[in-house]
Amino acid sequence: MDVRGVGRGGGGYYTEPVLGGGGCGKESWEGNCGVVVAGVGGGSRGGKKGLLDRTSVRNRDAIDGKNDCIFVEEPPSPPTIQLEGRHYPTDEWTNLPSHISSALSRKLHLQPSHPLSITRRLIESRFPGPTYQYHNNLSPIVSVHQNFDSLGFPIDHPGRSRTDTYYVNKDTVLRTHTSAHQADTFRSGTSDGFLISADVYRRDAIDRSHYPVFHQMEGARMWSRDGCKARGGVAAVIMEDIESMPKHGINVEDPNPPFHEKRNPLQVEHTPEEAQAVGAHLKLCLEHVVAEVFGLARAGAVAAGGAGAEGASEEPLRVRWVEAYFPFTSPSWELEVYWQGNWLELLGCGVVQQSLPKNAGVPDKIGWAFGVGLERVAMLLFGIPDIRLFWSCDKRFLGQFKKGEISRFVPFSKFPPCYKDIAFWLPRSGSSVGGQVSFHENDMMEIVRNVAGDLAEDVKLIDEFTHPKTGRKSLCFRINYRSLERTLRNDEANSLQQMVKRVLVEEFGAEVREKSEK
Repeated sequence: MDVRGVGRGGGGYYTEPVLGGGGCGKESWEGNCGVVVAGVGGGSRGGKKGLLDRTSVRNRDAIDGKNDCIFVEEPPSPPTIQLEGRHYPTDEWTNLPSHISSALSRKLHLQPSHPLSITRRLIESRFPGPTYQYHNNLSPIVSVHQNFDSLGFPIDHPGRSRTDTYYVNKDTVLRTHTSAHQADTFRSGTSDGFLISADVYRRDAIDRSHYPVFHQMEGARMWSRDGCKARGGVAAVIMEDIESMPKHGINVEDPNPPFHEKRNPLQVEHTPEEAQAVGAHLKLCLEHVVAEVFGLARAGAVAAGGAGAEGASEEPLRVRWVEAYFPFTSPSWELEVYWQGNWLELLGCGVVQQSLPKNAGVPDKIGWAFGVGLERVAMLLFGIPDIRLFWSCDKRFLGQFKKGEISRFVPFSKFPPCYKDIAFWLPRSGSSVGGQVSFHENDMMEIVRNVAGDLAEDVKLIDEFTHPKTGRKSLCFRINYRSLERTLRNDEANSLQQMVKRVLVEEFGAEVREKSEK
């Protein structure tokens, strides 16, 4: 007999048995029949097995004390994690903490008056239907194949590491980019172009411009070679489309050739004319996006009298194309915008690797794709200084924005920072809890996020030292605790700091250094 409820604890979800009046994971007795039930735990480090093996009762009447019980030992159920109403098995790859799983339901890009949703709709307006379809509600839980293999990521690519990616289990991850849906969307073939907007997840640094959950927009446009034959081929059809597109008034720097044998190679499946036409169409489309977005951002800065506003409206907007490398496009570029005295990297793009449509079952199609971070654009568009604000439920923040309107963010307060340093020795080989020896900088970020959440504004590694005699390594991090909504008391920060220390010791076998140590 196994009646289980579901709860949340530690760094994830865990299953918890309930039987009669017995306690969770404890023996419960009714009549003269002993029924033993055990629970399983599922923390952020992959889950622990239940303390007791489950048993089943072959004769249900025995529970009421009417007959003798016959126990049949069953193998323990694997630990599971519940995400979006579905249970997933966990294993040694699982590294999904509760502060990440709880973000799955937020979907900020779909909240009509949220800055991210306003930004999404603004960019979508530059890619109208029916040529382009919008996909904004795809599940963030994808297979390793969708997220990496289908895009040609090498097996040793650092993005596949547990230090960079949130694994549900060895075969399932939270998408790290919207490109995880690219092959499936190509395969569906419901439109010539598409835009995918979604929340994506990566283990990352803690500062005012990085967050483990952010939002991307993926765009693509494809042409069928067979469908273009009657009109002179793909290159001719694309160039005809380019001629019909309106001009923009921005200055574009593009000193490099359309492709380069070594730096930015032409794919063997493409003719030079096809690649040049696809690249030109891609660049012109994205230049129009920049003209729209930064024109509004400039107007907002001028109206608010913000930094760089003086004379900004009179200067022509400048952009430049920089050769780049991405595993799923070639040739590839990054688009940079000159904004308030600095060149800002805005997005990455390129000609789609022909292996992607080929593997998706549409080998005759050729086209382009791009990816842009919505937070980066929204921070510029609305003048939002801290990425944590997007996740705020404070009405003083959310009340400043309305669907379809661009307004500059007005800071409602600036609370003081609270800096705390923590130095610790990493364990000697084999001496750490569970035998863990390696420690990645992102591990520290996850510890602080788990403990402090959005009360942590910034975490920096400020010192590392290897003892010349023992070979032990010491790290020192500086944590800036600061609330966006109130003044954080020093004793509150101290309490958070103590919890961080406890996790370092208990989960990583670290030895916290005292100030007097040398």
